[in-house]
Amino acid sequence: MDTSTNSSFPSQNPPRVPATSEERLVIPIIEEHAVVSREVVESGRVRLAKTVHEREEHLEIPLQHEEILVERVAINQFVADGAPTPGTRYEDNVTIIPVLREVVVTRLLVVEEIRVLKRVVQTTHTEPVTLRHEELHVERQPAAASAATPLSPNTPSTNS
Repeated sequence: MDTSTNSSFPSQNPPRVPATSEERLVIPIIEEHAVVSREVVESGRVRLAKTVHEREEHLEIPLQHEEILVERVAINQFVADGAPTPGTRYEDNVTIIPVLREVVVTRLLVVEEIRVLKRVVQTTHTEPVTLRHEELHVERQPAAASAATPLSPNTPSTNS
């Protein structure tokens, strides 16, 4: 059995030290550490294509506007003595404005009335409008020839 201590590196069979030796024995203590790292590996690619489709439609849009109708109605009646001068009056949605004229007899004669009617008219207008919608096509492709090649950290990943 070899009991020499001349080797500089411990072998698989460490040397035995005699029990009577007063030399100090140094035994190295070894510790392992795990280093974990990640790297981006391209596993595939995707090609996107967007298509825009257009179609023309005719929309019917309800429109609203107001119209004023003016009607002149002949009255030719004298205002009674002592009666107040007729003023503007309202009947439903019609405004009535009396038109007065003085005659030589110092009596008032209502010559005519002007009737103003306001009404709301609703019509439909057709307007051509172009409508668009988008369609997205996704085509999956295998990774490049060297699929196990890690991407550099500064290269943006396409698999976000």
